[in-house]
Amino acid sequence: MQNRLEVPRRQQWTELAHTLQHVRVPSVIANREGVVTWLNDAATELFGDLRGRSFFSVVVPEDEPLARRQLERKLDGVPVTDYEIEIVTRDRVRLRAEISSVLIPGGDRCHAVFGVALTRKARPVPLAPPRLTRRQNEVLHLLGEGSSTDQIAAELHLSRETVRNHVRHVLRALGAHSRLQAVALARRQGLLDSG
Repeated sequence: MQNRLEVPRRQQWTELAHTLQHVRVPSVIANREGVVTWLNDAATELFGDLRGRSFFSVVVPEDEPLARRQLERKLDGVPVTDYEIEIVTRDRVRLRAEISSVLIPGGDRCHAVFGVALTRKARPVPLAPPRLTRRQNEVLHLLGEGSSTDQIAAELHLSRETVRNHVRHVLRALGAHSRLQAVALARRQGLLDSG
């Protein structure tokens, strides 16, 4: 009789994946770069098919640095990391999630980290595109080109104070704390060209 330790690794992986497929908690396996290599049905229902995409693509921009730090900690040998972040579902709903993840013992570059996301659906906040006026969109595009307040004022024939007011509204509408973050969020939401 073959004992559990003698079962070939491939068979163990297949059995584990089959078992986890039926868990009702969104679960994923990612490689060392954070690219999803496997996810269960609950995760697919929540996010869509993430295979081949970065796990960070479903993390809100302001929480991405925390998620990246936690992956680095795990790769540095911390056996388990538990943390809270906000994620975005396939329906563009923002949810608070408790992430618990472990390094897969003997994991290769393709299957390095297993994690589950316990989400709180009580207070989802839809991510609707921000409502910007035509002028605020012009200001946002100029910010995306790296223009300063003075350059925007000259380009749009506005006073510096009016430009500052437009910038403040754009930051508030995007939920950004800086011009740089506003541009990054706008690009991520498809409001600006990525170039």
